[in-house]
Amino acid sequence: MAEHPIEGLMKTAMQSIKDMVDVNTIVGDAVQAPDGTVIIPISKVSFGFAAGGGEYNAEARGGNKDDGDDDGEQSNAGKFPFAGGSGAGVSINPVAFMVVGRQQIRLLPVNMNSSLEKVLDLIPELIEKANETIKRKIAVKKEFKAPERGKTVNGTEAED
Repeated sequence: MAEHPIEGLMKTAMQSIKDMVDVNTIVGDAVQAPDGTVIIPISKVSFGFAAGGGEYNAEARGGNKDDGDDDGEQSNAGKFPFAGGSGAGVSINPVAFMVVGRQQIRLLPVNMNSSLEKVLDLIPELIEKANETIKRKIAVKKEFKAPERGKTVNGTEAED
């Protein structure tokens, strides 16, 4: 059985989409910054595909009628027996950048609209600053409570 013309249209369009969209389109090529940090772009890929067509009957156009020729050929034989078309569209949008370096991996979204996302990104930094502050306060209290040898807290001489 011969291949239908619409199959050829569909194969061509699908092959073109396959050539355009692969894993390297979604997770892009890594770029290394001068400080050694590696940046990997991540994208969202959407695509659509449509194909359609129709066969036109020669009888409906009057092609089967005898036009007076002795050989009985149809006058419109071979004209537009099939009409069809196909189309495809691809949309590639950057979503985030993965940053690898300095002993950490971070995902930086392109659209950082959410306040919650900002707060979650700041939590580790806030915890570290709080720990540093607490350590400093403990060190100051220890210095204040441990007077020099031979002196009391109010500065008078202590008796042995």
